[in-house]
Amino acid sequence: MGNLDRVDLELLKALSADPRATVVALSDRLGLSRNTVQARMARLEQSGALLSYERSISTRALGFPIDAFISVTVRQADLPRIAAELERIPEIVQAHGLSGQVDLLARVACRDTQHLFDTDARILGIEGVERTETSLVMGEVIQHRVAPLMELAQQEA
Repeated sequence: MGNLDRVDLELLKALSADPRATVVALSDRLGLSRNTVQARMARLEQSGALLSYERSISTRALGFPIDAFISVTVRQADLPRIAAELERIPEIVQAHGLSGQVDLLARVACRDTQHLFDTDARILGIEGVERTETSLVMGEVIQHRVAPLMELAQQEA
């Protein structure tokens, strides 16, 4: 992407501060017309600058208080099929492909340690998965954030 102008960055900053803000509220806050805000939001969405509109829902509130990261090493040729099979495991809430010794990093949410053990076993049971290593999340030190990056981008714009 990288082609964000000052107005785009201000709009993203406003959305970051208040994700529920309406187009009217954003136009008032930024001093822009409603049509301008709608057009820019549509362009930002099409370009991939705006990600999922899914609300962040606590896995703990759903009855899954155990968070863990599972590092997965796979046979490279099988990666697309393995990724498709991992997507069918509901406990996997997020996964990333990595460079280095580990191929995938899956974030999982489970009811208890036995559930985590069973989830890891299901991942290991996928043909082509060679090894896993599980790290239990002890606490979140820094929540997901992009505001500091937006500040940096605004300084550089």
